[in-house]
Amino acid sequence: MPRTDASGVIRARIPAGAGNVCRRIYPGAVVKQPSPARPARIEVFRHLFAALTEEMGAALRRSAFSPNIKERRDYSCALFDGAGRVVSLGDHMPVHLGAMPMSVGAIRDTLGELGPGDVAAVNDPFLGGTHLPDITLVSAVHTTERAKPIGLVASRAHHADVGGSAPGSMPLVREVFQEGLRIPPVLLLRAGLRVDGVWRLILANVRTPLEREADLQAQIASLDAGRRRLLDIVERVGADAVREAMELMRAYGDRLLAEGIDRIPDGTYAGEDVLDDDGMGNGPLPIRVSIRVEGSRASVDFRESADQAEGGVNAVAAIAVSCVRYAFRCVAERLLGVSLPAGGGDMERVEVLLRDGSIVAARPPAAVAAGNVETSQRIADVLFEAFSVALPDLIPAQSQGTMNNVTVGGTDPRTGETFAYYETVGGGAGAGPSGPGLSGAHVHMSNSLNTPIEALEHAYPVRVVAYGLRRGSGGKGLHRGGDGLRREVRMLTDVDVNLLGERRVRGPRGRAGGGEGQPGRDAVRADGVERAVPSKGAIRLKAGDELVILTPGGGGWGARQSTPSAS
Repeated sequence: MPRTDASGVIRARIPAGAGNVCRRIYPGAVVKQPSPARPARIEVFRHLFAALTEEMGAALRRSAFSPNIKERRDYSCALFDGAGRVVSLGDHMPVHLGAMPMSVGAIRDTLGELGPGDVAAVNDPFLGGTHLPDITLVSAVHTTERAKPIGLVASRAHHADVGGSAPGSMPLVREVFQEGLRIPPVLLLRAGLRVDGVWRLILANVRTPLEREADLQAQIASLDAGRRRLLDIVERVGADAVREAMELMRAYGDRLLAEGIDRIPDGTYAGEDVLDDDGMGNGPLPIRVSIRVEGSRASVDFRESADQAEGGVNAVAAIAVSCVRYAFRCVAERLLGVSLPAGGGDMERVEVLLRDGSIVAARPPAAVAAGNVETSQRIADVLFEAFSVALPDLIPAQSQGTMNNVTVGGTDPRTGETFAYYETVGGGAGAGPSGPGLSGAHVHMSNSLNTPIEALEHAYPVRVVAYGLRRGSGGKGLHRGGDGLRREVRMLTDVDVNLLGERRVRGPRGRAGGGEGQPGRDAVRADGVERAVPSKGAIRLKAGDELVILTPGGGGWGARQSTPSAS
């Protein structure tokens, strides 16, 4: 677990890819010095392992039942070595991937070595999870019945409901217990057979058990796809060659990251921004970071950030470290002009300092539903704010800085069944030195899609009455920020709606003289009258009422140049 000293400071290294908050030494793991890197060999295995995780994602997407997974692609897949160190990450959700190594570590610590046919599950945010709807499944890949695993495969997917006080399991509450079912490391399958008691326990505590069961089965199918593909690679080149390739990948990622950090000017750089509020009347809530760069090493200090909040905007430590990994990877790739391997290496040259009990390293039983989706975006924002001091001509303006979360639940009059719908809505990306920002996009720690109108209306009793870009909402400048979205949804039955959004008070900042993007806004239209509603909280809507979501535009980059007058 993270090392916490007497003063409550968490000192976290980023090992084995993407955001584990502890440096974990696995008993029995023998780490050999890899042979001198051979570029062609590295590239071949880099693409083999990346293709494996992408195939896992494709299998999950094709098999899933919920629109949130099969249409929005709110999932992530990864490959780990036999000691639980990440080798390759799918091109999926950065906030998921950054925390998955800690979930894998928690499963290994609790359940020991997974046997052939075992599938373990966990969603506990304080054990490497992100928030309760994100359920992680892990299985080991064995070449023979008695052999130690050559690797582990993992998938994490956002389930549209895992119980709790509100449909969609994203309520504005004060404790994690109110947010839904909290799953410690447990086995869903043992030696290929279902552990029926665990399945019954999970499905008895959710509003949509048939959909949850189907989506869990889809995750299991994705693990099986990854297992089969890794065994195919072993059969072609041998187990020893695969193990060596995994070490080569990690070492190569470390070398690239060290070179990237070394190209950042030495110094200490600060960034600060705020969350609007926690939905409980508290705010603004500052997040502060100080990045110190010395040669090819860096420390990232969040200890001056706000205390953990009453409402559910708290991020766990795994999320904070995941954001650090994402930001450093983005900067290193831009400076080097090459992409890092999908695993990214151990990142042991980056130390993260967190204050236990702060908004970026919350303690249980803090509510954390919005920490994953909203606070993660603000952590990314402050990291890039700090980097913009060191690299002013490289870092783009702020993007929308929110995921605009919407959950809707009720009884579908067409079937008489309970439903729970969840989505996030894209907005404007920040402009950069090379061009304008994207419009209507998911940014930074999110990488999902907007739910297609046809899929939404087919699956749920709703009607999309307006959906388009919010023209002119991007910040002005030499390069304009991307525009946000306008999405209006009419309810065809009485429903409970929960909103979790940010950037409603002040829009995203511009950079290098560019203007701010417009802030977002939420409203309800009933009987022809539109009224604004808070961006966090629960709303009861009747059939015929409409929910209006206006998402923020991105910041502009650069001062607009005047046009010379004609002579």
